[in-house]
Amino acid sequence: MENQLHIPTVAELVAQGESPDLLFWVGCAGSFDERAQRITRAICKILQHVGIKYAILGTEESCTGDPAKRAGNEFLFQMQAMMNIQVLDGYAIKKIVTACPHCFNTLKNEYPNLGGHYEVIHHTQLIHSLIDEGKLKPADGHAFRGKRITYHDPCYLGRGNDVYEAPRKALEVLDADLVELKRCRSNGLCCGAGGAQLFKEPEAGNKDIQVERIEDVMESKAEIVASACPFCMTMLRDGVKAKEKEQDIEVLDIAEITAKANRL
Repeated sequence: MENQLHIPTVAELVAQGESPDLLFWVGCAGSFDERAQRITRAICKILQHVGIKYAILGTEESCTGDPAKRAGNEFLFQMQAMMNIQVLDGYAIKKIVTACPHCFNTLKNEYPNLGGHYEVIHHTQLIHSLIDEGKLKPADGHAFRGKRITYHDPCYLGRGNDVYEAPRKALEVLDADLVELKRCRSNGLCCGAGGAQLFKEPEAGNKDIQVERIEDVMESKAEIVASACPFCMTMLRDGVKAKEKEQDIEVLDIAEITAKANRL
């Protein structure tokens, strides 16, 4: 199926006199990180499967500026944001879906102050609404039935934007054994990558946050930890490696779980 996946750019559609109903904002991680590229493909498979007319910006997409802003470089953030707003408004984009809570938060909450007004949703919200509409339904005997799955709340999705239900609803349809981590929802523990921390070495301490978080996962006895953020994905996988639990704990994005359960 992979070779049949055609991901159109907005420029391609415009050249044909068309425009997308939904822009998929891929983000830096989803574009350049090898592991996160699999999340990107899963989301595209879902969008193609349900027949949503979508497109990506491709080379016209630049970083939202989130890392620059969190690291304290407001000037660089505003430059990146203004360039992106110019591109988005040039194509008259109205609705955006993101795979990354950092992009989601920035486009939704920071861009309006600079004149960029769009309807922005996270991919877990889109998946939840597609399940509700009956457009996504797990296949019989899918790979996750009966599996013990837990969910790690990304900070920028949960505490930052109060999105707690959509990711859980996307997992509830799987007929899996769902367990909550002891620190979850508004009391969730950060993976350690937010606030531009992903791009620097950690300060001195006695334990890395991702190791602490994987200890929570181990305590839950989950076989799969579901994530909804490429930064969290990186950190959780680092934690699993640090604990040498690669054989016991799999880290998967909710989009990947959904695509696999629907046999896309």
